[in-house]
Amino acid sequence: MSATIQECVIISGKGGTGKTSVTASFAALSAGRAVLADCDVDAADLHLVLTPKIVAKTDFRSGNEAVIRSEACTGCGTCAELCRFDAIHYVKRPFGKALYEVDPVACEGCGVCVRFCPAKAIDFPERLCGEWMLSETRCGPMIHACLAAAAENSGKLVATVRQEARRVAKERGLPLIITDGPPGIGCPVIASVTGADRVLVVTEPTVSGEHDLARVLQLARHFEVPTFVCVNKWDINPEMTERIEQAARKAGATVAGRIRYDRAVTVAQRAEQAVVETDAPSAEDVCAVWRQMGFE
Repeated sequence: MSATIQECVIISGKGGTGKTSVTASFAALSAGRAVLADCDVDAADLHLVLTPKIVAKTDFRSGNEAVIRSEACTGCGTCAELCRFDAIHYVKRPFGKALYEVDPVACEGCGVCVRFCPAKAIDFPERLCGEWMLSETRCGPMIHACLAAAAENSGKLVATVRQEARRVAKERGLPLIITDGPPGIGCPVIASVTGADRVLVVTEPTVSGEHDLARVLQLARHFEVPTFVCVNKWDINPEMTERIEQAARKAGATVAGRIRYDRAVTVAQRAEQAVVETDAPSAEDVCAVWRQMGFE
């Protein structure tokens, strides 16, 4: 990222650690000087707290899919014979000739049927995989997206969301991008953290939280992104929290702080608020993490 535009990506080794809750609070603390990006395109939920008003929608197309033109199909069956994904099926019709059709969910877009169809009856258009949106929120502009059911290329959609967030930041002269990344260590996470200025990993004091944190720290270290760690709900297991923080420091990460378990977080979410927009006890914990990461 450019020196004038800083991007902070909030991720987690597993789902349910409180990553989006922290992101929403960071959005509120940014006081309108940040672009918000929801890169959890497979299961986006930042909008549930920030209630964005959609300004523009754009189709996301990626890859290709085979489509057989019924009027040109001769019913020879070459396509079905060559398809290794069982995506082309013979269809009997009560009136008219029997034809072949492509199951769009099963089609992998390899293009073999298009290449070898004797009648050249198969089109190969770009696949509609979802959409991305530009919205306005009380905390600033937001870029978010929705990947269609059974669609692939989530990494490419994440890259599109980040690219658009950067474009909006430049156009509006905003110095910060706050990104809600996906959980795990897969392709969407890699697309989220590559080239970021800093990463905050939100974890929880459980055995699975400790295990998945180790994997995501290894990922961040591979891409040489400065990494911070925050333990959410730390007081449900103080001993595990200590162990996680020691492991984080050993892995080269900075411990940004702890957030206590607080039922007020759920109450705030139901009211479509970030916890820092309330007087909940955990709000100060989140503010301390924000400050520790150098935003104030």
